[in-house]
Amino acid sequence: MSENIIEVKHLQTQFTRDDRKTVVLDNVSFHIKKGEVLGLVGESGCGKSVTSLSIMRLFKDTTGEITQGEIVYNGTNLLSMSENDMRQIRGKEISMIFQEPMTSLNPVMKIGEQLAEAIRLHLGYSDKLAREHAVSMLTKVGIPRPQEILAEYPHQLSGGMRQRIMIAMAMSCRPNLLIADEPTTALDVTIQAQILDVMKQLQADEHMSMLLITHDLGVVAEMCNRVVVMYAGRVVEEASVYDLFDEPKHPYTKGLIGSVPKIGQKRDRLDSVPGNVPTPNNMPKGCKFAPRCKEAMSICWEQEPAIAGVGENRFCRCWLYGEEGRGANA
Repeated sequence: MSENIIEVKHLQTQFTRDDRKTVVLDNVSFHIKKGEVLGLVGESGCGKSVTSLSIMRLFKDTTGEITQGEIVYNGTNLLSMSENDMRQIRGKEISMIFQEPMTSLNPVMKIGEQLAEAIRLHLGYSDKLAREHAVSMLTKVGIPRPQEILAEYPHQLSGGMRQRIMIAMAMSCRPNLLIADEPTTALDVTIQAQILDVMKQLQADEHMSMLLITHDLGVVAEMCNRVVVMYAGRVVEEASVYDLFDEPKHPYTKGLIGSVPKIGQKRDRLDSVPGNVPTPNNMPKGCKFAPRCKEAMSICWEQEPAIAGVGENRFCRCWLYGEEGRGANA
């Protein structure tokens, strides 16, 4: 059997607006091993969240559609499954924590009803067992007085409490793969650390695989085994956490790491990556990072490099690493 729980292969996702089709993900490939935490990093607008929605096939009522590629979960291509079959996968085998818990939780349903609904649906528990399991999950994620919390509504709880409830909901059916999309966004630093500790403990206890989507490299260093760096809807680098921080290859990765403040750093201003991520309908020719790159060469403005091996289990999409990638994307 494969050691990978999921393999994303040459994924392309597009959206339509005013009869114009715009490619948002272009030839995205990566895998997650069983029991591994993979970090997916990049600035806002790089395609991280669209990648997670593509894996979950959550484009209903939008113009988004997957036009190319495969998403192979435990040997089965999710893109070939019917919507009914996919519903059996979502929540039970692959769960997701969304960025904003206030908009993810139903504001007119009590917490207990929302937790129990998924448990009954996927595990077939009775109302009594579902409620007991819900209490157990709230306890696991560190929520005090769980019995009382079940009777409350989302607006009665703090942001940190709501995010813990989202984690409890996502974990309640013991998924094989958890997708966490910016799980600590909008939370203060102390609460962020607590939430990450909860996720880390649950992941270790269940030996669960995780896709952690974030722009926070500190979170990546704390939580992940490997990292995939995305830029403009493409994978530009992939490496182990140690290798990525020890010797980043792609100029974009170097810029991201260089922009993180360091203890004892004596500078008037932080380093930053100049410019902005290009919009999907206004991509530059050649390497999409060239307009912001301090190391850009003439070929970078003309041809987009393929992603190629730059060491053991390391990949990078950059012309700095030889001519072997010239031509179409790998």
